[in-house]
Amino acid sequence: MRAPLAAFVLVLAATGATAEPARPARPPYLAAGALDTAAVLPPPPRPGSAAQTADAAIYASTRALAGTPRWQLAIADVPSGVPRLLDDFSCAAGRRLDPARLPALTELLARTRRDVVEAVRDAKAHFARGRSHLGNDAALCVERSEALDRSFAYPSGHATEGWTFGLVLAALIPERATAILRRGRIYGESRIVCGVHWASDVEAGRSTGAALFAALVGNPAFRADLERARAELAGPADAPDAAACAAEEAASPLP
Repeated sequence: MRAPLAAFVLVLAATGATAEPARPARPPYLAAGALDTAAVLPPPPRPGSAAQTADAAIYASTRALAGTPRWQLAIADVPSGVPRLLDDFSCAAGRRLDPARLPALTELLARTRRDVVEAVRDAKAHFARGRSHLGNDAALCVERSEALDRSFAYPSGHATEGWTFGLVLAALIPERATAILRRGRIYGESRIVCGVHWASDVEAGRSTGAALFAALVGNPAFRADLERARAELAGPADAPDAAACAAEEAASPLP
C-alpha cells in the first residue's frame, strides 16, 4: 500500500524542502504502478562492500568542504520545489525562469513533481537505507533532526527532482542543454556535500530521474503540457542576475 503523500512532503520539509503553494491538486501524469523504481534500480551498496567503502571515503572527504563556496552552494540547494528549482536553473537556462511569467512551465513541473514523489517514496521504503550522517557527528549543511534521521536515503529525492527537472528543461531549451544538465548534476551533488546522502544515493537519484522522464515522454498529457511550456518559453525573458550567476559558477562542483 502506498504511504500517504503528506508523509513524504514532511520528510522533504525536514531536509529543508519547501512546500508548494496550496492549489487544487492535479494527479501525477503516470498511473499508479506504471513505473516501479525499486525494480529498475540496483540495490544500494552492501555494508562492507567495496562500493560502500567508496561511499564512506567520499563522505569523509567532502566534510572538508565546510565553509567553502561549494558548501554555501549546497546550503542554497537545500530547498526544493518548483519556484526554487526554477530559480536554481535560471543561470544555466540563460534567462530568468519566473513562475509568475511562466504559468505553463510551472504547472508542468508541479505536476511532474508529483510523479517524482511517487517514484522516490516507494523506492526509499523498499530499500530502507540509512543516511550517511548516522553514527557520526561530522558537519552537515542542515540541522540534524529526528525526522532527518528517520528518513531513508536511497534514492535521493533531491537528486531525482533536480535531474528530472533538468531533463525537462533541456528538452524545452535544447540550446542550453549542456549548462542545464550540468546544473542538475551539481544540484544532486549538493546532497553529498551537505552530508545527508551517500554518493550512490545521488547516482540512484539520477537513474530514477532518467527512468521517470523516459516514462513521462510516452504520456500524451505530459507531451501536451510540454509543448505548451515550449511555446511559452518562446516569448521574451529577462536575463538572470549576473552577480548571482558568477557566484554560482565560482562555487566549484565536486571533482
